[in-house]
Amino acid sequence: MAKPQIVWFRRDLRIADNPALHAAAQEGLVVAVYVLDDAAAGEHAYGGASRWWLHHSLESLRQSFDACGSRLVLRRGDAVEELTKVARSVGGATIHANRHYEPWWLKAQGKLANEFDLRLYDANYLLPPGVVTTGSGDPYKIYTPFSKATLECLPPRAELPELGAVSSPDEWPASDNLADWNLLPTRPDWAGGLRDFWDVGEDAAHERLDWWVDRVEGYDIERNLPSVGKTSRLSPHLHFGEISPVQIWHRFKDKRSQGWKAFERELIWRDYAQNVICQFPDYPEESYRTGWDEFGWRDPDSDAEAARDLAAWQRGRTGYPIVDAGMRQLWRTGWMHNRVRMITASFLVKHLLIDWRHGERWFWDALVDADYGNNGVNWQWVAGTGVDSNMFVRIMAPLSQSEKFAAMSYIREYIPELADLDDGDIHDPPGEQRRNYPRKIVGHREARERALAAYRAAKG
Repeated sequence: MAKPQIVWFRRDLRIADNPALHAAAQEGLVVAVYVLDDAAAGEHAYGGASRWWLHHSLESLRQSFDACGSRLVLRRGDAVEELTKVARSVGGATIHANRHYEPWWLKAQGKLANEFDLRLYDANYLLPPGVVTTGSGDPYKIYTPFSKATLECLPPRAELPELGAVSSPDEWPASDNLADWNLLPTRPDWAGGLRDFWDVGEDAAHERLDWWVDRVEGYDIERNLPSVGKTSRLSPHLHFGEISPVQIWHRFKDKRSQGWKAFERELIWRDYAQNVICQFPDYPEESYRTGWDEFGWRDPDSDAEAARDLAAWQRGRTGYPIVDAGMRQLWRTGWMHNRVRMITASFLVKHLLIDWRHGERWFWDALVDADYGNNGVNWQWVAGTGVDSNMFVRIMAPLSQSEKFAAMSYIREYIPELADLDDGDIHDPPGEQRRNYPRKIVGHREARERALAAYRAAKG
C-alpha cells in the first residue's frame, strides 16, 4: 500500500481549494495535522482574539474532515518535532503543506525539508510572493507599481475542483483534545461580543462571500463610511484560510463595477504586504527607515503619563468619539472598520507620540484578523516609518475625519453615553454634554504642534 500522506495545516483551515490537501489526496491515504506551536512565533504567537477564532475554526475543520470520513489530528508543541513524531508513527515520508512566509514558518519548513519529502504549494495569495517583479527582476517595494504589475499578471491559478471523499488510514496517531488547549477565554469570558458578531469556519466564509457578492457595488465610495458598514468582513476568514483569495477572485471576475475594482485592490494589498515581509522579515518589529528608534517617542514603559495615555487609547477613553468608538469596536468584536483603523493608529502615533510598535502589539492581541504582514505594513504606513508609507507630518485630524466620513451612527453604536446627542455635537461634544464621557486627553492643536516639533528635532 502507498504510504500515508501527511498534510500540515496552518493558516489554511479549509477543505476546498486547498492545494496541499488536494495533492495529498491524489497520492493515497491522508493524515491531516494541525500543530499549535506558540514558542516558534515568540511575541507573534496568536493573541487572545485570534485564539478564540482559531478554536472555532479548528472545530469547523474537524467537522469537515468527519464529513469526509477522515480526521484532523491536533498536536501542541514544536511543529517540526510533532510532525516528525506523526510521520514516524504512521510510516509516512511525505509532508504536504501550503507555503507560509512568516520567519518562524520559513525556518520550520527548512528543517522539515532536511528530514522529509516536503512538498510546498501556493495557496494563500492571489499570486505567489516573488512572482510579481520589476523589469529587472527585483521585488517591488512600493504598493502602486506592485498593484499595477499584479493586475497585469492576473488571473490567478484556477480554483481546484471539489475534493470529495478523503482516504484515511486504519490506525491514527494520537490527537489532543481541542478543549484542552484552553484557547477560549473563561475567567473572565470576554468573548460575548465576538460570538455575537462572527460566524466562524469554511461554511461561514462562503456564506459571507455570498452576502458580499450582492453588496460590493458602491464599495469604492462607501467603504470609508463607518456608519454605513459597506465592508466584506472577510478578512479573518482570509487570514485563517477558511476561504482563499483565488476563490473570491474567480467569484467576482466577471464583474466590472468600481466597487469590485476597489475590493480587488484590497486583495492585492494582502499580496503586497506578504511581499514586503519576504523582503524584510522583521518588518512588524523594526522600523524600515533609519533614525526612528531615536525619535522622541513618549515611552509608556518609563513615562507614567504616556502609560496612562496608552491605556486610555486601548480602552476607548481618549475623549475623541471617533477614536474611542473604533477602540471599543475592536475590544467588543475583535475587528475595526478600515478607515477607523487608520484614524486610531494615527492618533496613537502622532497625537500621543507613542511608538507604533505599542499599537502593533495591541492590535495583534485584539484583532481576529491579526496578520503578521498586514499588521506590520499598515502600522508602518501610518507612522511614516515604512518602505511605502504616509509622511509623518501628515497628521489626521480625528474630529474632521469623523465629520467628513459621517460617523454619527457608528459613534452612537459604540459609545452609548453619547447616543442621544444630535449630529452636530456628536463628533466633538461640548463640555456640558459629555456627562460620563471623558474630556480630551490632549488637544488636537497641541498634539499636532508637539508631533511636528519632535519631527523637526529628529531631522536636526
